[in-house]
Amino acid sequence: MIEPITSEAAPDPQEQDSLQAHFQPHISADEIEQVYHLKRAQPLLQVFTALFHGGFDGVLVRLLVLRELAAETGVTSFTRADINTRLGYLLPESLETVLMRLRSNQLLAWDAQQAVYRVTPMARNVLSAIDALLALGKEEDSSDMGFLLSQVAGAQVMGGVTVDQLNHLLGRLMELTEEFSDAIASGSEFRLRASQAKWHMACDWVEKGSEILRAITTDENADSATHKAAQAIGRAQSALLNMQGMFSRALNQIERQRVHLGQSGLSTTDIKRWLLEHEDLASLALGAIDQPVVPLFITPAEMIDVAETELMADRVNTTVSNGLPTGTDAPTTISDGPAMQQELDDWLARLSDFAALGNFPSIADEGPKSIQAHESLLPASFAVASYRASLLPLLGDADEARLQGATAELARLPVTFSPQDEMVQLPDLEVAAMSLASLSLSLNPEGDKSDE
Repeated sequence: MIEPITSEAAPDPQEQDSLQAHFQPHISADEIEQVYHLKRAQPLLQVFTALFHGGFDGVLVRLLVLRELAAETGVTSFTRADINTRLGYLLPESLETVLMRLRSNQLLAWDAQQAVYRVTPMARNVLSAIDALLALGKEEDSSDMGFLLSQVAGAQVMGGVTVDQLNHLLGRLMELTEEFSDAIASGSEFRLRASQAKWHMACDWVEKGSEILRAITTDENADSATHKAAQAIGRAQSALLNMQGMFSRALNQIERQRVHLGQSGLSTTDIKRWLLEHEDLASLALGAIDQPVVPLFITPAEMIDVAETELMADRVNTTVSNGLPTGTDAPTTISDGPAMQQELDDWLARLSDFAALGNFPSIADEGPKSIQAHESLLPASFAVASYRASLLPLLGDADEARLQGATAELARLPVTFSPQDEMVQLPDLEVAAMSLASLSLSLNPEGDKSDE
């Protein structure tokens, strides 16, 4: 007969005493709710202990044997000869030790009547969970949200999503938000760009999880705790998506403060990136110093001769010329750097003129209430149009409006920027297409500007 898998195991008094030794004397371990849930899952936890206890090499061999047997779908039972043939690359002593450990921990069932081994359902569940982690580990997921979201999605399909699964996902979202906030506060361009790439990947997972959360919040059978956890995840996702403007402002600020090395085209960012590509910075000094400095020693008499010569030379130069020197024109220099401040001032003047009372198109009754954003951005070169478009999210930004400078004046303009998730094709030589958006005059407390 096949050995049954016991679902409940009687607690060992010695083990109970050792567990109580970790708690305060006046607190019983059985009073902790999480201890109760973990004790109830003792058979499953013992399976993981049997697999992962010991060194990495031993764990690898156990998983190898169990995965090889579970991968065989043609048969459901294995004789010892079948196992020896399939795992002939292992030593017989090592294979015997692994089989004994798997059998004693209910990962393999031994049918004494037919003298065959069978993989238990619990072993297949454990391998399925491990394979899911291994499969996600092969993909590029720096945000580490794929497995958590897959667990929530699978549980939702089966109708058994738990609050703990949602809380794990919520905790990861909060960690990512805090990590991105720290990167923005650091002011490091390299850390900002790395965090921005990670943020884009996290946003991809957020889009995939929105439908799952929508299904949870509209499920009438879900309890209140599940609804609250799903709503909290939705708020955390919104906070995460709203960080796009913060990344853009931080990177624009760094771009304005970038230091260029003369007219070489190189900046401090290029130098730092080049230095980061070298693992051993000390090797760059090899050959830079040809020989050590050799000191020169002279006598006091020679020092007096040199000092006298220098003194007399200065006196001759000061007594030769009388009166003021003739004036000369200062040399004319031309700056080759990009006039970003001039471009920002021109763009601000253009939007200010756009928002003026007599120039806004909606002043006339027959005029449109708003205009397309690309009509105000073009005509211009691709670089100028891109720079102008990057400043549009600042319109109406309360945090930026409290500051000083040209961008603060831009944020205080009574113009509303409304983007859409569509693209519009443009008959322009520089810009082929642009996101569809509109610019409209903001309403005052007493009515529209057109009513004045």
